[in-house]
Amino acid sequence: MSSAPDGADAARPDGGAPSPWRRKAAAYWALTKPRVIELLLVTTLPTMIFAERGLPSLTLVLATMVGGAFAAGSSGAFNCYIDRDMDRLMNRTKKRPLVTGELTPREACVFASVLGALAIGVLWVGANLLAAALGAAAMFFYVVIYTMILKRRTEQNIIWGGIAGCFPVLIAWAAVRETVEWPALVLFLIIFLWTPPHYWPLSMKYRTDYQTADVPMLGAVATARTVSVQVVLYAWATVVCSLLLIPMGWAGITYTAFAAVSGGWFILESHRLHRQAQDESLTDKKAMKVFHLSIMYLTLLFVGLALDPFIGSPLMG
Repeated sequence: MSSAPDGADAARPDGGAPSPWRRKAAAYWALTKPRVIELLLVTTLPTMIFAERGLPSLTLVLATMVGGAFAAGSSGAFNCYIDRDMDRLMNRTKKRPLVTGELTPREACVFASVLGALAIGVLWVGANLLAAALGAAAMFFYVVIYTMILKRRTEQNIIWGGIAGCFPVLIAWAAVRETVEWPALVLFLIIFLWTPPHYWPLSMKYRTDYQTADVPMLGAVATARTVSVQVVLYAWATVVCSLLLIPMGWAGITYTAFAAVSGGWFILESHRLHRQAQDESLTDKKAMKVFHLSIMYLTLLFVGLALDPFIGSPLMG
């Protein structure tokens, strides 16, 4: 999952400077944090297939995916608007459009508001009221609870703030089944537990940025040894939680195989990070290996989720 860096210009094929409207479009695109949207959509479609036990209607899939993308984009834009003072201080975010001046704060705020309203409308009309309500809750949680309240106040910010990233599976499930059932809550919990071991290695690499901006991210305020212990514990919890769908009578051999193999890999690499932290051989590059691996793990897990209804049957009734 990759995209152009935040705030990157949309260069012309001939190597010349991009036109003003291309620069503006690229700035709005960067404001939505497209890499985050990609990751959220990876969990949406497989959840819909799993909930349907087959292929949902194309109209419903498109409405849910577009509405979810709009909700995530709106949240990302509001985050950039609120954190623009902090983004100026961090190397990782200094090219975001509100820092470079490509967009004004007013433009960003209006864009985020319109995108959020469209998200709720698309989910309501294209799916149902419950999906729309969950989309609104996801935006509120990310913008208000995480960005405005938790991020600058506690080293546990990403744990509770990460809940916003768990909502797409609930939205997807509600879109298909018009309710939220236990399997959806298990998927929600998987992503909740996965978020800390996914993000903390990244925060270890950018600890200086977070310290400069006075953001108490765990990777910036705790030692590598402490962070590595937490990564291992949360990795184990994530994998164990992923296996709960088996005794619940929902998961078959395909999902089980994907969950076991990718989960074992995730745990193994987390233990390697812990061992390197303990003997002080851990480098930023090695920490980022776990960050990228965590994305691969979640992707493989949800690929297994999408394939499961078509290959095999639930292992336990």
